[in-house]
Amino acid sequence: MARTLVPLAQGCEELEAVTVIDLLRRAGLEVVSAGLDAQPVKASRGVVLQPDTTLDEVMAESFDMIVLPGGLPGADHLNQDPRIHTLLQAMNRNGKYTAAICAAPKVLASAGLLDGRKATGYPGVLEKTGRTGVEISSGAVVRDGTVITSRGPGTAMDFALELIEVLAGHAKRQQVEQALVR
Repeated sequence: MARTLVPLAQGCEELEAVTVIDLLRRAGLEVVSAGLDAQPVKASRGVVLQPDTTLDEVMAESFDMIVLPGGLPGADHLNQDPRIHTLLQAMNRNGKYTAAICAAPKVLASAGLLDGRKATGYPGVLEKTGRTGVEISSGAVVRDGTVITSRGPGTAMDFALELIEVLAGHAKRQQVEQALVR
């Protein structure tokens, strides 16, 4: 069974974090949510999330995918944490999936994972990184090799369904999507 890590930072976008965690778990995938510290995470709209564990506890574990929720200042906190960059670069080196939504694609850009790739994010977020090697798309969900990006809260369900397809196949995606009565 595929394992996915979802780091949760203070000020993350709760709609994106919860949608990804929920839908991947509906698909029967193992999802580990990890706070940057041991505190509950107060998301951008005030919803309090209780991570499964801390990032320090899972740094040495193996994952098939890491998914970064966006939101501000959550994406900034992820970007300022060197452990996140270390994990992203290791995942990339090992051919594992990295995914980010909304403001979080800038973390992928800062870690050097978007150079020479097509990506999307919240309008203006990738342009502000100053990285010139990114082909910026306005697509809702963009997959370029092992990197998957998405626009924002409104695309969170499409993003999560794409992650399911990547990790568990098209039939599993259809099964989860059908049960959602979209």
